[in-house]
Amino acid sequence: MKRIVLFASGSGSNVENIFQYFQNNAEVSIATVLTNKIDAKVLERCNRLKISALYFNKTAFTETDSVLDFLKSTNPDLIILAGFLLKIPEKLVKNFPNKIINIHPALLPKYGGKGMYGMNVHNAIKANNEQETGITIHFVNENYDEGAIIKQVKVKLLPEDSADDIAKKVHQLEYEHFPKAIEELLND
Repeated sequence: MKRIVLFASGSGSNVENIFQYFQNNAEVSIATVLTNKIDAKVLERCNRLKISALYFNKTAFTETDSVLDFLKSTNPDLIILAGFLLKIPEKLVKNFPNKIINIHPALLPKYGGKGMYGMNVHNAIKANNEQETGITIHFVNENYDEGAIIKQVKVKLLPEDSADDIAKKVHQLEYEHFPKAIEELLND
């Protein structure tokens, strides 16, 4: 049995999509979902889906070994950042080399780095009149959005696409390709 842990800071739509993708797969289980926001909608979603979910504060994440010790005890095959906004501490990266993956809503290295998430990315893409965008699934290292790229998928943009239209196109790519990439990594 392969065990995955998900980190999320927001609504948890990617968490639910990953849950649905693997729910009938006896070889993969979501051990837990961790969030850094006590009011994150992902907690309600996890409750509805009957997925274990835990909240932690920034101190537990960055200044103590609480989250690290929890992850070690959980022994995940993969740690998946599904809309998680905090930078991963170096101690987690070192303890789980090539086991932490992230999905970014652009074609890295473009539109990556601190502050580049969600609508910030889509607004920048629109402002720069990009003709394409996409998603990047990558390993996490100690720098924002700089880990080795696992997979990129592109989508064409139309001049009339709004930032919201861009977001919808990117979300469709996330929902289609992120669970498949996770499955491929688990099977390697």
